[in-house]
Amino acid sequence: MTSKPHAPTPATGVAGVVFDDQGRVLLIRRGRPPAQGLWSVPGGKQRAGETLAETCRREIAEETGLVVTVGPVIAVVERRIEGFHYVIIDFLASPVGQGNYAVQAADDAAEARWVALRELDPYPLVEGLRPVIDAADRVRQKPGSGGLCDRGGSGSDFVAL
Repeated sequence: MTSKPHAPTPATGVAGVVFDDQGRVLLIRRGRPPAQGLWSVPGGKQRAGETLAETCRREIAEETGLVVTVGPVIAVVERRIEGFHYVIIDFLASPVGQGNYAVQAADDAAEARWVALRELDPYPLVEGLRPVIDAADRVRQKPGSGGLCDRGGSGSDFVAL
């Protein structure tokens, strides 16, 4: 009898879609699996005792040095990739203060930079991220317009919240 491969235990992930006052989105290039080398928004696993918003603030600060205010939930997605299983809650976030929002890649981010939405196409984004960024931009421009929820499909099968 062949044993069935062990499925990974799901983990709660939290990410922040951060825009600066010029409408650019904050991206990080992943320095570790899963999706190593691809561009994403800053985020990571929730720790015991942390709220989702606390996780979002901590992960953005750890990966980019940026201090943010966490806004509404934009999307809830499920990713099973490369032996990992994450349920990810994506928040809209904004930098604290005004002016120069310098970022520095740290922790498991290989690079961090602000990117104009019209310049995203050349960036190899993690699967399913573009609709989340677009939803965050809509909510940013029209607060209360809602976000997206992944139906658990291929990463592009979303329903409005």
